[in-house]
Amino acid sequence: MTDLQFEKHEIEGLGGLPIAVHIAGEGRDLVLIHGYFSNAATNWVRYGHAAKLVEAGFRLILPDLRGHGESGKPHDAAAYPPDALTDDGLALIDQLGLKDYDLGGYSLGARTTVRMLARGATPRRVILAGMGLRGLVHTLDKGGYYRNVLTNLGSFERGTSEWMTEAFLKTTKGDPVAMLHILNTFVDTPAKTIGSFGQPTAIICGADDQDNGVAQELADILPNGQYVEIPGNHMNAVTRKELGQAMVDFLTN
Repeated sequence: MTDLQFEKHEIEGLGGLPIAVHIAGEGRDLVLIHGYFSNAATNWVRYGHAAKLVEAGFRLILPDLRGHGESGKPHDAAAYPPDALTDDGLALIDQLGLKDYDLGGYSLGARTTVRMLARGATPRRVILAGMGLRGLVHTLDKGGYYRNVLTNLGSFERGTSEWMTEAFLKTTKGDPVAMLHILNTFVDTPAKTIGSFGQPTAIICGADDQDNGVAQELADILPNGQYVEIPGNHMNAVTRKELGQAMVDFLTN
Protein backbone atom coordinates (compact mmCIF):
# COMPACT_ATOMS: atom_id res chain seq x y z
CA MET A 1 0.00 0.00 0.00
CA THR A 2 2.86 2.37 0.77
CA ASP A 3 6.59 2.43 1.33
CA LEU A 4 6.10 4.66 4.37
CA GLN A 5 7.27 3.20 7.66
CA PHE A 6 4.66 3.84 10.34
CA GLU A 7 5.21 3.44 14.05
CA LYS A 8 2.07 2.48 15.91
CA HIS A 9 1.52 4.22 19.23
CA GLU A 10 -1.38 4.01 21.63
CA ILE A 11 -2.73 6.81 23.74
CA GLU A 12 -5.37 6.69 26.45
CA GLY A 13 -8.57 8.30 25.29
CA LEU A 14 -11.61 9.32 27.30
CA GLY A 15 -12.47 6.69 29.89
CA GLY A 16 -9.16 4.91 29.28
CA LEU A 17 -10.14 3.71 25.80
CA PRO A 18 -7.07 2.74 23.70
CA ILE A 19 -6.69 5.07 20.71
CA ALA A 20 -4.33 3.88 17.96
CA VAL A 21 -1.99 6.52 16.54
CA HIS A 22 0.13 5.95 13.41
CA ILE A 23 3.27 8.11 13.07
CA ALA A 24 5.57 8.49 10.06
CA GLY A 25 8.15 10.95 8.80
CA GLU A 26 10.36 13.58 10.36
CA GLY A 27 9.88 17.31 10.65
CA ARG A 28 7.04 19.56 11.68
CA ASP A 29 4.18 17.81 13.52
CA LEU A 30 0.95 17.48 11.53
CA VAL A 31 -2.07 15.78 13.12
CA LEU A 32 -4.67 14.57 10.59
CA ILE A 33 -8.01 13.06 11.58
CA HIS A 34 -9.96 10.79 9.22
CA GLY A 35 -13.66 10.78 8.39
CA TYR A 36 -16.69 8.79 9.56
CA PHE A 37 -16.70 5.07 8.60
CA SER A 38 -13.03 5.44 7.57
CA ASN A 39 -9.64 5.08 9.30
CA ALA A 40 -6.19 6.63 9.08
CA ALA A 41 -4.90 4.12 6.51
CA THR A 42 -7.87 4.52 4.15
CA ASN A 43 -8.17 8.28 4.43
CA TRP A 44 -4.54 9.37 4.38
CA VAL A 45 -2.27 6.52 3.32
CA ARG A 46 -4.05 4.53 0.60
CA TYR A 47 -4.30 7.34 -1.94
CA GLY A 48 -0.83 8.81 -1.43
CA HIS A 49 -1.57 11.89 0.66
CA ALA A 50 0.59 10.74 3.58
CA ALA A 51 3.59 10.00 1.34
CA LYS A 52 3.30 13.43 -0.26
CA LEU A 53 3.20 15.18 3.14
CA VAL A 54 6.11 13.19 4.55
CA GLU A 55 8.12 14.04 1.44
CA ALA A 56 7.28 17.71 2.04
CA GLY A 57 8.93 17.50 5.47
CA PHE A 58 6.20 16.67 7.96
CA ARG A 59 5.97 14.20 10.83
CA LEU A 60 2.49 12.77 10.35
CA ILE A 61 0.43 11.84 13.38
CA LEU A 62 -2.66 9.90 12.26
CA PRO A 63 -5.07 8.69 14.95
CA ASP A 64 -7.87 6.19 14.40
CA LEU A 65 -10.99 7.69 15.97
CA ARG A 66 -12.68 5.70 18.72
CA GLY A 67 -14.96 3.10 17.16
CA HIS A 68 -12.80 3.10 14.01
CA GLY A 69 -9.69 1.42 12.64
CA GLU A 70 -7.40 -0.11 15.25
CA SER A 71 -8.78 1.91 18.16
CA GLY A 72 -11.15 0.55 20.79
CA LYS A 73 -14.67 -0.19 19.53
CA PRO A 74 -16.82 -0.75 22.62
CA HIS A 75 -20.50 -1.51 22.05
CA ASP A 76 -21.57 0.21 25.27
CA ALA A 77 -23.34 3.49 24.47
CA ALA A 78 -21.76 4.99 27.60
CA ALA A 79 -18.39 4.96 25.80
CA TYR A 80 -19.70 7.52 23.29
CA PRO A 81 -20.76 10.63 25.23
CA PRO A 82 -21.07 14.00 23.47
CA ASP A 83 -17.69 15.34 22.31
CA ALA A 84 -15.87 12.07 23.09
CA LEU A 85 -13.85 12.35 19.86
CA THR A 86 -12.75 15.81 20.92
CA ASP A 87 -11.67 14.53 24.33
CA ASP A 88 -9.59 11.87 22.57
CA GLY A 89 -8.03 14.45 20.24
CA LEU A 90 -7.08 16.74 23.10
CA ALA A 91 -5.66 13.75 24.97
CA LEU A 92 -3.50 12.94 21.94
CA ILE A 93 -2.07 16.49 21.86
CA ASP A 94 -1.38 16.32 25.59
CA GLN A 95 0.03 12.79 25.79
CA LEU A 96 2.32 13.24 22.77
CA GLY A 97 3.48 16.58 24.19
CA LEU A 98 2.72 18.53 21.01
CA LYS A 99 3.40 22.27 21.29
CA ASP A 100 3.96 23.68 17.81
CA TYR A 101 1.89 21.66 15.35
CA ASP A 102 -0.64 21.84 12.54
CA LEU A 103 -4.05 20.16 12.72
CA GLY A 104 -6.65 19.06 10.21
CA GLY A 105 -9.13 16.47 9.09
CA TYR A 106 -11.57 15.27 6.48
CA SER A 107 -15.36 15.32 7.07
CA LEU A 108 -15.88 14.06 10.65
CA GLY A 109 -12.15 14.68 11.11
CA ALA A 110 -12.67 18.32 10.14
CA ARG A 111 -15.59 18.56 12.56
CA THR A 112 -13.46 17.05 15.31
CA THR A 113 -10.72 19.56 14.49
CA VAL A 114 -13.21 22.42 14.92
CA ARG A 115 -14.40 21.02 18.25
CA MET A 116 -10.77 20.79 19.40
CA LEU A 117 -10.25 24.44 18.46
CA ALA A 118 -13.45 25.40 20.28
CA ARG A 119 -12.12 23.70 23.39
CA GLY A 120 -8.71 25.24 23.41
CA ALA A 121 -6.41 23.46 20.94
CA THR A 122 -3.81 25.88 19.55
CA PRO A 123 -2.38 24.59 16.25
CA ARG A 124 -0.47 27.07 14.09
CA ARG A 125 -2.41 26.19 10.92
CA VAL A 126 -5.64 24.31 10.23
CA ILE A 127 -7.02 22.19 7.39
CA LEU A 128 -10.77 21.56 7.16
CA ALA A 129 -11.47 19.21 4.24
CA GLY A 130 -14.82 17.87 3.04
CA MET A 131 -16.68 20.32 5.27
CA GLY A 132 -19.01 23.29 4.95
CA LEU A 133 -20.49 25.60 7.56
CA ARG A 134 -23.77 23.70 7.93
CA GLY A 135 -21.96 20.48 8.89
CA LEU A 136 -20.45 22.25 11.88
CA VAL A 137 -23.40 24.23 13.21
CA HIS A 138 -26.01 21.48 12.50
CA THR A 139 -24.01 18.31 12.99
CA LEU A 140 -26.86 15.79 12.85
CA ASP A 141 -28.22 17.19 9.60
CA LYS A 142 -27.35 13.85 7.94
CA GLY A 143 -27.59 11.76 11.09
CA GLY A 144 -30.90 10.26 10.00
CA TYR A 145 -29.34 9.10 6.72
CA TYR A 146 -26.53 7.24 8.49
CA ARG A 147 -28.85 5.84 11.13
CA ASN A 148 -31.03 4.46 8.34
CA VAL A 149 -28.03 2.84 6.61
CA LEU A 150 -26.68 1.30 9.82
CA THR A 151 -30.01 -0.11 10.96
CA ASN A 152 -31.00 -1.55 7.55
CA LEU A 153 -27.75 -3.11 6.33
CA GLY A 154 -28.16 -5.48 3.38
CA SER A 155 -31.47 -4.02 2.23
CA PHE A 156 -30.38 -1.33 -0.23
CA GLU A 157 -30.59 -1.48 -3.99
CA ARG A 158 -27.25 -1.78 -5.74
CA GLY A 159 -25.89 1.57 -6.91
CA THR A 160 -27.93 3.73 -4.53
CA SER A 161 -26.21 6.17 -2.19
CA GLU A 162 -27.11 3.97 0.78
CA TRP A 163 -25.69 0.89 -0.93
CA MET A 164 -22.41 2.72 -1.65
CA THR A 165 -22.20 3.94 1.93
CA GLU A 166 -22.66 0.38 3.17
CA ALA A 167 -20.04 -0.85 0.69
CA PHE A 168 -17.57 1.69 2.06
CA LEU A 169 -18.27 0.47 5.61
CA LYS A 170 -17.41 -3.08 4.46
CA THR A 171 -14.23 -1.85 2.76
CA THR A 172 -12.97 -0.32 6.00
CA LYS A 173 -14.24 -3.28 8.09
CA GLY A 174 -16.30 -0.80 10.10
CA ASP A 175 -18.27 -1.86 13.17
CA PRO A 176 -21.94 -0.90 12.64
CA VAL A 177 -22.74 -0.84 16.37
CA ALA A 178 -19.82 1.47 17.13
CA MET A 179 -20.71 3.64 14.12
CA LEU A 180 -24.26 4.13 15.40
CA HIS A 181 -22.95 5.20 18.79
CA ILE A 182 -20.55 7.68 17.15
CA LEU A 183 -23.58 9.73 16.05
CA ASN A 184 -24.25 10.45 19.73
CA THR A 185 -20.85 12.14 20.10
CA PHE A 186 -21.65 14.95 17.64
CA VAL A 187 -21.76 18.46 19.12
CA ASP A 188 -22.73 21.64 17.26
CA THR A 189 -20.31 24.56 17.21
CA PRO A 190 -21.93 28.02 16.99
CA ALA A 191 -21.04 30.14 13.98
CA LYS A 192 -19.82 32.89 16.34
CA THR A 193 -17.30 30.49 17.88
CA ILE A 194 -16.07 29.34 14.47
CA GLY A 195 -15.69 32.97 13.43
CA SER A 196 -13.30 33.53 16.33
CA PHE A 197 -10.66 31.08 15.08
CA GLY A 198 -7.73 33.18 13.89
CA GLN A 199 -5.41 30.52 12.45
CA PRO A 200 -4.67 30.41 8.72
CA THR A 201 -7.18 27.77 7.58
CA ALA A 202 -7.56 25.92 4.29
CA ILE A 203 -11.06 24.68 3.51
CA ILE A 204 -10.42 22.00 0.87
CA CYS A 205 -13.55 20.52 -0.69
CA GLY A 206 -14.71 18.67 -3.79
CA ALA A 207 -16.41 20.81 -6.42
CA ASP A 208 -19.48 18.55 -6.23
CA ASP A 209 -19.48 18.09 -2.47
CA GLN A 210 -22.19 19.79 -0.44
CA ASP A 211 -22.80 16.88 1.93
CA ASN A 212 -21.79 19.07 4.88
CA GLY A 213 -22.97 22.37 3.50
CA VAL A 214 -21.15 24.96 1.41
CA ALA A 215 -17.37 25.11 1.86
CA GLN A 216 -17.16 28.72 0.68
CA GLU A 217 -19.52 29.78 3.52
CA LEU A 218 -17.11 28.23 6.01
CA ALA A 219 -14.14 29.99 4.41
CA ASP A 220 -16.03 33.31 4.50
CA ILE A 221 -16.79 33.12 8.24
CA LEU A 222 -13.16 32.46 9.19
CA PRO A 223 -10.90 35.51 9.59
CA ASN A 224 -8.04 33.74 7.80
CA GLY A 225 -9.95 31.13 5.81
CA GLN A 226 -9.30 30.24 2.17
CA TYR A 227 -11.40 27.92 0.02
CA VAL A 228 -9.53 25.47 -2.19
CA GLU A 229 -11.67 23.55 -4.69
CA ILE A 230 -10.59 20.10 -5.86
CA PRO A 231 -12.39 17.66 -8.18
CA GLY A 232 -14.97 15.21 -6.88
CA ASN A 233 -17.84 14.68 -4.48
CA HIS A 234 -17.77 13.80 -0.79
CA MET A 235 -17.02 10.12 -1.31
CA ASN A 236 -14.34 10.41 -3.99
CA ALA A 237 -12.63 13.78 -3.47
CA VAL A 238 -10.65 12.13 -0.67
CA THR A 239 -9.20 9.68 -3.22
CA ARG A 240 -7.90 12.41 -5.57
CA LYS A 241 -4.23 13.34 -5.70
CA GLU A 242 -5.36 16.98 -5.70
CA LEU A 243 -6.29 16.68 -2.00
CA GLY A 244 -2.78 15.79 -0.90
CA GLN A 245 -1.31 18.42 -3.21
CA ALA A 246 -3.62 21.13 -1.87
CA MET A 247 -2.56 20.25 1.68
CA VAL A 248 1.14 20.40 0.78
CA ASP A 249 0.67 23.72 -1.07
CA PHE A 250 -1.12 25.29 1.91
CA LEU A 251 1.35 24.05 4.52
CA THR A 252 4.54 24.90 2.62
CA ASN A 253 3.67 28.34 1.19
